[in-house]
Amino acid sequence: MEKIRLSKLMSEQGLCSRREADSYIERGWVFVDGKRVSKVGSKIYPEQKITLHSAARLQQLRLVTILINKPIGYVSGQPEPGHRPAIQLIKAETLFQKKGQCQTFKPEHLKNLAPAGRLDIDSQGLLIFTQDGRIARQLIGNESSVEKEYLVRVRGGLSEEKLALLNHGLSLDGKALKPAIVQWQNKDQLRFILREGKKRQIRRMCELVGLQVIGLKRVRIGQIRLSNLPEGQWRYLEEGERF
Repeated sequence: MEKIRLSKLMSEQGLCSRREADSYIERGWVFVDGKRVSKVGSKIYPEQKITLHSAARLQQLRLVTILINKPIGYVSGQPEPGHRPAIQLIKAETLFQKKGQCQTFKPEHLKNLAPAGRLDIDSQGLLIFTQDGRIARQLIGNESSVEKEYLVRVRGGLSEEKLALLNHGLSLDGKALKPAIVQWQNKDQLRFILREGKKRQIRRMCELVGLQVIGLKRVRIGQIRLSNLPEGQWRYLEEGERF
């Protein structure tokens, strides 16, 4: 059996991201079959047991994940000319706290904070930023099956046959889309539940069946709902919350 790079296996097993794995290895925080491995680039057999030093686990506990209610006009990732990145919304004065909470924003929480998924500039709703590679992989990794739910206001007619196509049967970029759940929410709004996230997927799906999207809001990712988080504000993922 062929050996595989240790950091790749650590990522595949959900222990951390590959970048974090290299950092842990370099610090001597990784053990394979009980033996410390401190050389970045080391390879092992897939069946060997990988464990982390308690220092690595403690560092993971300090990593933050942030939920934002992104307004229209902000980009999810790298800033584009003339547009603001959503990460600019993460500051002390826009932290949303439930009654009785007393959380404190720390500037170090912005370090290595990256979006786990995208939300188009002309879309609004739930956007996740995280320092934790395990969560990023869970939400946007190749094997991710986490549901994303959207409310989509549309203009145009939709036959039962075309509604069925939205649920399953469309292709984008020459590749068949995974089955979705698409239902009428009210007379001019559809509810989409997807398990993938191609660029501008919902808008392009609607175009294929003759609909025009005039409003799109993401309201859920996995078990986490947008709920009453005000537009333009953010909160920390709470202890015990899981996607």
